[in-house]
Amino acid sequence: MIRHKSFTPAPLHTLYFIATPIGNLQELSQRAIDTMTLVDKIACEDTRVTSKLLHHLNFKKPLIPCHEHNESIASASIIAAILNGEKIAYVSDAGYPGISDPGQRLIQQALKADIHVVMISGPSAILNALIGSGLSTERFYFHGFLLPKEGPRLDELKDLYTRKETLVFYESPHRIETTLKNMLETLGNRQAVIARELTKLHEEYIRGTLQELSEIDPASLKGEMVIVVEGNKDEMSIKLSDDEIRKLVQNLTETGISMKDAIRQVSEMTTLNKNYIYKLMHRN
Repeated sequence: MIRHKSFTPAPLHTLYFIATPIGNLQELSQRAIDTMTLVDKIACEDTRVTSKLLHHLNFKKPLIPCHEHNESIASASIIAAILNGEKIAYVSDAGYPGISDPGQRLIQQALKADIHVVMISGPSAILNALIGSGLSTERFYFHGFLLPKEGPRLDELKDLYTRKETLVFYESPHRIETTLKNMLETLGNRQAVIARELTKLHEEYIRGTLQELSEIDPASLKGEMVIVVEGNKDEMSIKLSDDEIRKLVQNLTETGISMKDAIRQVSEMTTLNKNYIYKLMHRN
């Protein structure tokens, strides 16, 4: 039977998760500042980044590194300290801990140890980008970062093809060019928005089609980015496996038409991008 746990303002063992600014430090809430003042130590993704934030607030706290490469080990140490009576908060470099950032394993281990978890609200790149994009906010799907290798990344995007919700992704500058081209190939020429440098001095929303966005000089796209893409609007779209698509093309070529014409016909039948089908036919 599930047991209800009533909230008390200051349980004996508490771990605070604090959302931090995604750019503009003025967006740190008073509640977040009060909590960071209250705790004995702050666990963080990167001590250098958190040190700058604490310097801005004009106070010092002992910092505990807890990042992608040591989260399991660091989590055990943090939980032991909390059970020993220490007050600890956790922050990632920007935004909400645990959203495409470390923190999820720490939360899971804390809950297993019957530690009370408190989330301190704050800025969110996902919501800023989605609302500022001008695309539909009625329903959305947040995917985070796509896989680094092109083949698996194309497969990921193909799985998202029929989703009707607005799609939201994170991306870094060194992969933005390839990602936009992969999106165009797989999702088709949909409306999309690149939101970059959110809440910072050079905040920018670049709106257009995936074709137009993929033609932007990637050297001009700096900083962490959010890509917002409209959902599938085609009620007649067909979702086929890669093997089924290959079979369709092969069946058409066996009638005597060229590979190019077969790919064009399958593209028209399925509304999949021709470049995606071409790559699929030539993929080992």
